[in-house]
Amino acid sequence: MSEPAANPAVNPAVNPAATSFPTATITLPLGPGVLRTYSGALLCLEILFGGLVWILVASSNVPVPLLQGWVMFVSVTTFVFSSAYLALLITGLADRINTDWNFLDLFYHFIALLFYFAAFVLEAATTAAAIKILPNQTTCILKPRGNILTFLDGRQYSINVVATIFAFVVTLCYGCSMVMGFKRWRK
Repeated sequence: MSEPAANPAVNPAVNPAATSFPTATITLPLGPGVLRTYSGALLCLEILFGGLVWILVASSNVPVPLLQGWVMFVSVTTFVFSSAYLALLITGLADRINTDWNFLDLFYHFIALLFYFAAFVLEAATTAAAIKILPNQTTCILKPRGNILTFLDGRQYSINVVATIFAFVVTLCYGCSMVMGFKRWRK
């Protein structure tokens, strides 16, 4: 005797809606265990150093808003998105959302890498084009070095140097996360 076919009209136990969506694909552990992985540690470093870039650029009074506005946008946006992504992983809600989390992780870190690399370059350009103003001195410029000219006091210059270094570190973190996400996605 053969088994009857699983027809939803005949067998109400089979739900066609449940079989039409793919299951969630994620190879990272969920819950607090994600913090014990390299990807979780890198995600925490991205949030920490990205927040520092945000704070440092904001504390420099944004002397070149056209360039540093992009740096602020990237640092705030990736800080919020990385925090939300880490919260989804820690709370285990990522398992309830049916999507390919490995591809989403790769895609997010690729976009964040591109944006942060641009932000790093713009912050470095702002810092490199700076002319330090020392107290009680006048500055005479015969020929600027490029198209960007910024006047920074010693404090602002130092803050921008540190922000450039941290932007580079965050760019490296996003690059490492993207490579690890690519390896997980290819499996």
